[in-house]
Amino acid sequence: MLNQLVLRLSICCILLSADIAAASTFERAAEDWITHEFQSSTLTKNEQRQEMLWFINAAKPYRNLTIRVTSERIPTHIYESEVLAKAFYEITGIYVVHEVTGEGDVLHKMSIQNSTEQNLYDAYISDSDLIGTHFRQDYVVPLSDFITGSGKNVTSPTLDLEDFIGLSFTASPDGKLYQLPDQQFVNLYWYRKDWFSKPELKNLFRTLYGYELAVPQNWQAYEDIAEFFSDKVKEIDGKRIYGHMDYAKKHPSLGWRISDAWLSMAGVGDKGLPNGTPVDEWGIRVEDCHPVGASTSRGGALNSPAAVYAVEKYVDWLKYAPPESRNLYFSQSLGWAAKGVIAQQIFWYSADIENLVTPGSVLLNEDGTPKWRVAPSPVGKYWQDGMKSGYQDAGAWTFLKSTPLERRQAAWLYAQFVVSKTVSLKKFLKGYTPVRLSDLQSEQVSELAPYLGGLIEFYRSRGRQVWTPTGNNVPDYPGIAKYWWQHIAMIVEGDKSAQQALDQMAQVVDEHLASLEQSDMQRCAPKLNPITSIEAWLENPGSPKMQNDEKPKGRTLPYEEAIRVWQ
Repeated sequence: MLNQLVLRLSICCILLSADIAAASTFERAAEDWITHEFQSSTLTKNEQRQEMLWFINAAKPYRNLTIRVTSERIPTHIYESEVLAKAFYEITGIYVVHEVTGEGDVLHKMSIQNSTEQNLYDAYISDSDLIGTHFRQDYVVPLSDFITGSGKNVTSPTLDLEDFIGLSFTASPDGKLYQLPDQQFVNLYWYRKDWFSKPELKNLFRTLYGYELAVPQNWQAYEDIAEFFSDKVKEIDGKRIYGHMDYAKKHPSLGWRISDAWLSMAGVGDKGLPNGTPVDEWGIRVEDCHPVGASTSRGGALNSPAAVYAVEKYVDWLKYAPPESRNLYFSQSLGWAAKGVIAQQIFWYSADIENLVTPGSVLLNEDGTPKWRVAPSPVGKYWQDGMKSGYQDAGAWTFLKSTPLERRQAAWLYAQFVVSKTVSLKKFLKGYTPVRLSDLQSEQVSELAPYLGGLIEFYRSRGRQVWTPTGNNVPDYPGIAKYWWQHIAMIVEGDKSAQQALDQMAQVVDEHLASLEQSDMQRCAPKLNPITSIEAWLENPGSPKMQNDEKPKGRTLPYEEAIRVWQ
């Protein structure tokens, strides 16, 4: 009996020694990463050590597990995949396969996992545009429930949800949090402030158009400036330059170009933030949380005069962009502003900022400050005060019910690690996609602000709440989003007019909503309005709106006045 007791004590001592040794290994790894990679941080080094010690202990049950996550290919996620996944493994013992791929592929993989209920990935980082789908359909784990339930023991005490700037994008109308923001980017107006400041160009523009060359406030001014640089100025410093940049290749990313708030910037939807009520930026009408139609004959605005105006302007302005733009898709178009031949871009994704701040860029002054600025994008002639005026989105951690609990818990640890205060400021400095207010308010970001052309001023203002992603009206984002690029491509390629293509798309979207009405959707399922008089809907106040044949005069403002709208 005594021998057995001695044996058991010996085994316990050996296991305890192994645990202590392992803990020391992980703690040494954490110290190394804190010292050599995770600077700067809003935490002190001692606070970082304490935060990492929690991850080391919480990860014990999951050590030697391999988890799989996937996200779109942008600099922030590449940093996570190539650096943070390795750090997480060395600090916790949980191995992460973090794939980066196209955003469409992320959605495709998520759809396959939902339809087959086979666990392909343990977590997804997908856009918050899907919130209208997530809260209606019963396949996503509401994080609010997970954090207080089966994920309680693996939820960091330093998570600090109140510090995240994009939680309103990932919460459902009933207030439940469905996704955790991982990175956030915005669409703004981008322009060459150095060119706009040249006296000879300012004088020539004033002579030709009768007003100042400055930040455009409406689409007519944007169009005038695009024509001015492309057709009047043509060359600067011996280079062919262009007054506009966009992309238009028949490709899934062509859909985002329009679905990312383009219609709302024209004034298609109703007043009301964040997305327009009852008609949103996709032209879908919702009544009492139920989508009732996209076509004008059912009260929607997807094929309304304002939507036709919006798409016609998008296609028409391609004549002011480099000829290559018609054959570019989203990723291929990103580097063009950095070439130094573009005067302005109405719809510039801040996720592309890395190309503009790289040392040696032709867009930097000798002291490293930018020759460009970002400002609020101009709005179309149907737009009125109180309407949504821009797009912003948050790539956010999403967990599916079809993922086994143990794997979901381990993936949740990785998700929290890559947005932890130990890591988040360094990650922001790599990709310029903020998620934490504490990072934005930090001294390090204040020092960086003059080098980012106004981006920090935007994120520190109320603009970060007013520029919003696709909202709750869209009940099946993956299913409906595909219609955008297919129908917009018909217009770009001249196969159909804007009115013809949007009429067809509105009908297809209504048919899709009708199919959802017959499905087992859990909450707020579509209930289509009957087809009635288009004229009656157009004559009623709000969206959809009657055709406006006015050609407004261009309006511009100096940069300092233009950005006051964010205050």
